[in-house]
Formats: sequence, structure tokens, C-alpha cells
Amino acid sequence: MSSLAPQPIDISGSSAPSDILHEVFGYAQFRGAQQDIVDHVVAGGDALVLMPTGGGKSLCYQIPAIARQRAGKGVAIVVSPLIALMHDQVGALHEAGVSAAFLNSTLDWEETQDVERRMLRGEITLLYAAPERVNTPRFLSQLDSLKERGKLSLFAIDEAHCVSQWGHDFRPEYRALTVLHERYAGVPRIALTATADALTRADIVERLQLEDARQFVSSFDRPNIRYTIVEKKDATTQLLRFIEREHEGDAGVVYCQSRKRVEDVAVATARRGHQRPALPRGPRRRGAPAAPGPLPARGRHRDGRHHRLRHGHRQARRALRRPPRHAQEHRGLLPGNRPRRP
Repeated sequence: MSSLAPQPIDISGSSAPSDILHEVFGYAQFRGAQQDIVDHVVAGGDALVLMPTGGGKSLCYQIPAIARQRAGKGVAIVVSPLIALMHDQVGALHEAGVSAAFLNSTLDWEETQDVERRMLRGEITLLYAAPERVNTPRFLSQLDSLKERGKLSLFAIDEAHCVSQWGHDFRPEYRALTVLHERYAGVPRIALTATADALTRADIVERLQLEDARQFVSSFDRPNIRYTIVEKKDATTQLLRFIEREHEGDAGVVYCQSRKRVEDVAVATARRGHQRPALPRGPRRRGAPAAPGPLPARGRHRDGRHHRLRHGHRQARRALRRPPRHAQEHRGLLPGNRPRRP
């Protein structure tokens, strides 16, 4: 997913949150505390939002961003810690017709400059960036320019528990985000997380200087979710029985501890007539080839030439990504093919 895909600028349409919810995202009404949060941020207030995964946290800053952009207030900056999350969010917003982009290491210099120019021209509604980038002098100077022209809409700090030393995902770069409060007073900030006990919430408030922010803590009771623990015995048979007896025709996710196990489960379910799940994929590193899909049949290269793969999928995937002219050389370097010492 490229952040450079042309998208319409969200300058038309109603700026009423309920209209945006329906017209852009296709929902008839808000859920839980969403409307109170959205109204508060649209009005310029700061907020700390604790909401369970799947509770609709993203809408709590995406709708205010669109509403404030339509009201002429400019670009919303979303601080996100993971490249994969940025790609997923921007892709979903593009599908909804919202102008969004990301700045991260998957872009080359030319693409990065293009996104920055579009941001400064006010052609982007939501811009996703990691805390490391947000804290750079170059990016801060660009935010200064937007602020001076009244085109800095809001800051959304996703996965805000990363700021807390008590959290399991502590990232020191989040601590430096206090600059947003000190340097851009008057620009609303919304910090969001699904993982924060009382101690972590207090740390978030202190570290991000959200003492005056309104806190929205949603219930984690999920009546539509049921947890069942069973003794493991012939796991593949148990899984197939569970799918066929309780979830025939339903969509679902099966988590495995390794890519090999993912492939084994995929083959087993496919043999029983279930749609084969895809292997996990991540965003490309800059300059790296596209991530391959499920590995080809063992012992065969993608272009049809035989290629011996003996020691797991990490070596296999590295071998498959090698240019053809290096295939013979690489085969000799695999652990299983190294010559024995005399």
C-alpha cells in the first residue's frame, strides 16, 4: 500500500460527526462513549481514551480529524508505533475516500518529500508517523509552519501506553511527545490505548501532560466474546472439529507459534474443504522485494528450478529472495549443505 495514492481532499460535505460517521464510514450510529469522545475532541478538548480492542478507538480521532479538516483547521497528525498499523489504517481510509498518508522507512526520499509537500499544502487529512519521526527537528519545523497558518488540526497518540514505564510496550521516544503540549498549545490532543491499568493511566497523564484532559474509560466486558480452555490433544483434529461443529461457514483467525505450523494448519483445513488462510505478511523494507506468499512446494524454486531447502523457513525465505544468479552459491551456504570438515 503506497501512501502516495491520490485521494480526494476532504473539504466538502458536512462537518457534523454523525454525518461523517454515516457518509464516510457507513455506520448508522455511534457505539458506547464514541459520540461523547468525538464531540469533545471536535470542540478542541484534550482526551485520554481507554477502550478495548475492537471498540472503535480509531473512529474517535478519525472523525474529529475529518470534521476539523472540513471546518478549515487543517491536518491531523497520528502518532503510531508500528509500520504495519500505519499501512492498515491508511489503506482503510483510502477505501473510505479519505485523504491519508504515512511517513515511515518504507518510503524512499522522493516519496517522503512528496508526502511532506502534500501535508504542507493541506492536501492530507490524516498523516501517520512514528514518534521517532515526529520528534525530529525537520518534522517539528514543518508542524511549526502548519501551526502558524492555522492548519494543524489535532494530535492523536495511538497506543499511548507505550509512554509508560509500567507498560509492557514501553518506548522512550513516546516520552519526548511532551513537546506537542509545550510547542503547540491550543491544538487538541487525544491519547488512546486498550492496555492501561490505573497506574499506567496516571503515568500517561503525567508524561504527556494531559492533566486537564477528559478521561473516557470504557468497560472491557465483551458479551459477544466467550473464552473456553480445553486440554490439548491432537490439536489439528480438535481444530477441525471445532470449525466444523461450531463455526461451519464462519470467518475466523487461527494463531500459530511458527510459520511452519501456519502452513501445516492451512494444508489440513484446505483438505477438509475450508478456505486456505494466507500466511502472515508485513510491510516491505525499503528496497526489499515484495514478501512472498505461501512457500512453493518443497525443493522447487519460484521460477521452476530445483533448490534444496533443509533447515526451516527462515533459510528458505532468504533463499527464495536471492536473485537467480546467486541461487547455486546460496545453496552451498545452507547449513545442511556445508561440506564437512575432514
